[in-house]
Amino acid sequence: MRNVGSLVDAIVPNQLAEEKIPGAAVTVVAGGRTVFSKGYGLADVGRRMPVSAERTEFFTGSLAKTITANAVLKLAGEGRIDLDADVNTYLRRFKVTEAPGRPVRVRDLLTHTAGFEDDVLGRSWGDPDDVPRLADLAEDRPDRVRPPGTLVAYDNYAYTLAGYLVEVVSGQPFDQYVQRELLAPLGMSGTTFALRRPPAIDAALAKGYRPDGDGFTAYRRYYGAAPSGVGPVTTAADMGRYMIAQLRHDPLLGKDAAVRMQARQYAQDPRLPGMGYGLEEWPRNGRRRLVKGGDVTGFHQIMALLPDDGVGIYVVYNGEGTSMGKGTVLAERLVDRLVDRYFPARRPAPSRPIGADASKYAGTYVPSRRRGDLLRFSTLFNPVTVEATGDGTLHTTGLSPDPDKPEQDWTQIGPGLFAERGGQERIAFDGHGRLAGGHTEEASAFERRDGLSSPVLHQVLVYAGLTAFLLSFAGVPIAALVRRLRKRRADHPSAWWLAWLTSALVLVFVAVLAWLFIVDSNNAGDVIFLGSPLLTGGLLASSSAFVLTAGLAICSIIAWLRRWWCLPSRIAYTAHTLCAASFMTVAYIYHLVGGVFAAS
Repeated sequence: MRNVGSLVDAIVPNQLAEEKIPGAAVTVVAGGRTVFSKGYGLADVGRRMPVSAERTEFFTGSLAKTITANAVLKLAGEGRIDLDADVNTYLRRFKVTEAPGRPVRVRDLLTHTAGFEDDVLGRSWGDPDDVPRLADLAEDRPDRVRPPGTLVAYDNYAYTLAGYLVEVVSGQPFDQYVQRELLAPLGMSGTTFALRRPPAIDAALAKGYRPDGDGFTAYRRYYGAAPSGVGPVTTAADMGRYMIAQLRHDPLLGKDAAVRMQARQYAQDPRLPGMGYGLEEWPRNGRRRLVKGGDVTGFHQIMALLPDDGVGIYVVYNGEGTSMGKGTVLAERLVDRLVDRYFPARRPAPSRPIGADASKYAGTYVPSRRRGDLLRFSTLFNPVTVEATGDGTLHTTGLSPDPDKPEQDWTQIGPGLFAERGGQERIAFDGHGRLAGGHTEEASAFERRDGLSSPVLHQVLVYAGLTAFLLSFAGVPIAALVRRLRKRRADHPSAWWLAWLTSALVLVFVAVLAWLFIVDSNNAGDVIFLGSPLLTGGLLASSSAFVLTAGLAICSIIAWLRRWWCLPSRIAYTAHTLCAASFMTVAYIYHLVGGVFAAS
């Protein structure tokens, strides 16, 4: 990889300047050695501490899942864990229920196919001393929503449970096992899974930032389940050491551990890239590429291995960029640039379009990653839409991993198999409402939602409800003022003020969501992981409105039975009630009401 440093030097400083990110680090390994490793910009803006590839510590985010998978496989190589065993084989303190479907196997945890809900809201803590023990975090398990081994869906809890299995089987705290059995033997002295870090590591820890005018604001640090990636830290140089070990299949990783991690262990469709253990296949230019990203507020990184070429690339940024998560996009673009430069596209025989009817695949799709908290509402306004455009072609919106290119066109090259026009992606439909491929996020497929479960219908109901709430919020006080000026007595005014109060509560909640996730979106990470009093207050408002909506329904029935008001007023009140009920039904489905009322 000749002159790789010159290419990286030409790209990264411009990225930092354009996207308002303080610092970055890049490490490239090839031929069993580190060929480039360099830091850029600042790790700590206040202290003017520069980024050092060797010394600067970065929070790993989910990149830590690679090490967690490695720890499980090391024990498997010693015959102490059976990857095909029911996880309950190793659990004593609690058990994972078998419904739905067959028991969860250890391998299901490592391929994101265990079938659990993914619930991250408020699951982190600002002080490492407040984090519950790993056993407690593992016991506080989310619901199982599908049989294991049937659908890939990103799963943080699965890796928390995998880490706990390591703890139970090894008889050591998870972070100590990883330190003794993996990190220390590999010489990764700058990496730790301990939430209470050694002072030397803590002193070199970068801060994560978001732009703030002409400067930066640092995010809060937070801690949680280390096996899934909330708390561990590493350096770019250490990741170079780890990539070399992976590419060499170093026995220090465990017997056959690297081979197993890099081999395909699950594919949603055999014609598409699949999952290894802790790694995902993201081929490029006809070459096999294994990828794992890591995202935690203020830190975004990616590790990419090209095992057939003996090359590994690690990129990390300590800033969100001009929009939430832009650092992830930048990391992926840099890796793609390097792969394109040094491993240009091979020229396979072009696939022939088959021209078969593709209309049966059209529809609205949502990610298979089922949220167990209010983050489920992200699928309400950002579904994937698939349109049939004739001659076996499709047009999609929202499937692209590149936010600057949300729309794509696809040509059918096999039954349910489509190739991207002008690109390298493939997608496939299984004929049962599932879409695989696309890479909008790691370890995800998509499920079609039609009829009453369609996000499009739900959007209509939300907008209808908001319209009714706005009209009621403004109209009830105006009508009351007019009656007062005209000295007219109102009949049953409490029913109308109930409608106004319900509207006010909903509008407060909507304003809170808009502020937290749209206006101040770059601070949304703190809200998601640590929780927020403002969000708690908003949920209390929406939950109260949910209850009051039942009162609206009762008043509507009584109004017709006892002939309250004139006919147009009864119709208006009933219409408002129906719109409110529709809105609240959607709020219930997407967990936009408090936990006691949240849908399972």
